[in-house]
Amino acid sequence: MTVAISGVHVLVDDPQAALPFYRDTLGLTVKNTVENGGFTWITLATQSQPEIEIVLEQPHAGRSQENGDAVAALLAKGELQMLQLRTDDLATTFDKLASSPGVEVLQEPTDQFWGVRDAAVRDPSGNLIRIAQA
Repeated sequence: MTVAISGVHVLVDDPQAALPFYRDTLGLTVKNTVENGGFTWITLATQSQPEIEIVLEQPHAGRSQENGDAVAALLAKGELQMLQLRTDDLATTFDKLASSPGVEVLQEPTDQFWGVRDAAVRDPSGNLIRIAQA
């Protein structure tokens, strides 16, 4: 029996507004866009791991109004789980991130005590993203 990661959902206020950050700044490729019931899901992937999908979705998509409101409040506070990525060129990736509209730099590239060099930003929706040097 084999188990593998197939996808990760990232909550964003507006998938279409978040798309330029994930597609143009991070360089992910759009694989699919689905609209249903007034909500949009955008599926993206990296060139190096096309089998692992990142899905941009809205807090209220597939949730009750009450639960969607609770998730939206956590997103607004930046309290959702982080997305961890890696790059073969942290300096160039960080420079691109830092100059991207709506991105908040939390930590410039730094050697961490646990053995990696990484940086941290918040995407335009407030999600914490840590990017490590491969």
